[in-house]
Amino acid sequence: MRQDPFGNSAEGGRRRPGFGGGGLRLWVLLLFAGYGAYYWFSNRSVDAVTGEKVLIDKNLSIEDEEALGLQAYEEILSQERPVDPNTQIAREIRGIAQKLIAKVEPVEDALAAEHGLQSPHYARGFEWDVNVIQSEQANAFCLPGGKMAVYTGLVPVAQNADAMAVVMGHEIAHALLRHGAQRMAQQKLTQVGQMAGAMSGMDPQQQQMVMAAMGYGYLLPYARKHETEADRVGLMLAAAACFDPQAAIPLWERMSAASGGGGQPEFASTHPNPGTRIQNLQALMPQAMAYRAKFCSEAGSGASATTGSAAR
Repeated sequence: MRQDPFGNSAEGGRRRPGFGGGGLRLWVLLLFAGYGAYYWFSNRSVDAVTGEKVLIDKNLSIEDEEALGLQAYEEILSQERPVDPNTQIAREIRGIAQKLIAKVEPVEDALAAEHGLQSPHYARGFEWDVNVIQSEQANAFCLPGGKMAVYTGLVPVAQNADAMAVVMGHEIAHALLRHGAQRMAQQKLTQVGQMAGAMSGMDPQQQQMVMAAMGYGYLLPYARKHETEADRVGLMLAAAACFDPQAAIPLWERMSAASGGGGQPEFASTHPNPGTRIQNLQALMPQAMAYRAKFCSEAGSGASATTGSAAR
């Protein structure tokens, strides 16, 4: 008796007729593939800021996404150690955030206009909050709903307010572009693939191979695309808020040095490698400088954002 790659037995080179064995497994795969295709096409929409088609579950509202962001934020703050908000570094970080937030709508509108679209202004409902967390990590984040944190380990790498604004603008861009919601939709498709593999009778090794192919061919490139999109939008935000976008180049050189300059190959990473990132940022620099000239008002750059949008 022989065993084919999907676990179907055959005697004398003949398959069993009907829907049992391989026939049933094939139907299971087709059904899951059909559902995956339906989910993909029925939940696609155009992001006005990037002009790209994106996958976001239509059942996930902005309010639901913000609630998930708040829950994650509260969990992080319960486990981490925020610094005193009255310290100089905390005040400086909040000041940078306020300048960036004040330019969100003009930058969104300008980027959307490039594609002949109007920005949905998701951030109008954000209740912004910014904390500085005591940690050696050179990192920052902005969750859906505008909940932000900067880790103290980022301060010596950034070295100045311009570079810090580039990082914070990048993190804000992730929230504006709903990258979290896109990742959730991707995870749902991944789960569909895993269920299809398990119910179709694939052995664990085959399932692992299929998921690896999906990761390298779809999930990782999509994650790198998110990073590139956030780099662009964040750079425009920093420039519009009167920070020097050219600080992005030495910043990523320092970030590369701080991480040891090595790491895994780009195709196996969720982020572009530093060299690719720097090239992309250099190509964006003329547009960033144009945004600085157009939107930067030195006299008003330190003003608080509009009501409901100012970082606390």
